[in-house]
Amino acid sequence: MSTSTTQVGAPVVELGLPLVGGALGRAQGAGTEGLEVAETDDRSAKLAAVRAGEVGSVHSWELVTAVDGPGTRMTVFLSGCPLRCLYCHNPDTMEMRRGTDVTSDEILSKVKRYRGVMKATGGGLTISGGEPLMQPAYVRRLLRGAKAMDVHTAIDTSGNLGAHCTDEMLDDIDLVLLDVKSGDPETYKKVTGRDLEPTLQFGRRLAAHGDTEVWVRFVLVPGLTDAEDNVDAVAEYVASLGECVTRVEVLPFHQMGQDKWAELGMRYELADTKPPSPELVERVRGQFRARGLRVF
Repeated sequence: MSTSTTQVGAPVVELGLPLVGGALGRAQGAGTEGLEVAETDDRSAKLAAVRAGEVGSVHSWELVTAVDGPGTRMTVFLSGCPLRCLYCHNPDTMEMRRGTDVTSDEILSKVKRYRGVMKATGGGLTISGGEPLMQPAYVRRLLRGAKAMDVHTAIDTSGNLGAHCTDEMLDDIDLVLLDVKSGDPETYKKVTGRDLEPTLQFGRRLAAHGDTEVWVRFVLVPGLTDAEDNVDAVAEYVASLGECVTRVEVLPFHQMGQDKWAELGMRYELADTKPPSPELVERVRGQFRARGLRVF
């Protein structure tokens, strides 16, 4: 799940796909039996397109500067995430069914449109979510297409599905925004509902790969992730990854996504949690700096 600021850019537009329309058009006048056959054909065609990475489920996209990577970036938020982070500020991206079907060609045409400003500012394409590695074929196709245009690429990921990222995909990723949500397995489980180890393994794999820059993100939530031992565990792990980590972002918890939980009819457990004090934020940043890490 993305830990970037609340989305303020333009929503995805003109994203309808002609898959159903074509099938239904062929079935007109064929009766119910013909319609059922057409619908079955349509589902099969769409599934094949998804498996090939030609179609993905997209929540939205925006153009931003100095967020989700360097320079001016087109950030694409994909739908679907295996985590259930208590502090998620975009819970509407958790379910893939809430997204809109968008072809990879549509996204890449937008990248081409904004390529000039991206190149001029040192920006590029960031694929976020949700969790982008829920849709690895789609992400692979977007990364390859962007690199073919010589556009800088980044993915924003929890690393929980790092096994879905092939070596070929890694070769097409310039930057990974790795969300390390906790250093303690029990705390990680409480925060996300999942296990910590896949994230740790993915980070080590990035370090071994050597050619991919890593920015680590850590969300600081009072009473949840702020324990000194927990922060120390994150800092020690991040330091162990070596030179691939060029930046650590300590992101103070906020309540900007609370209304979305209510709108979706979901229980929000952190309604009474306050943002961290400046003193707490500085203490945590100091724990990372103490290990020689560049912290923001």
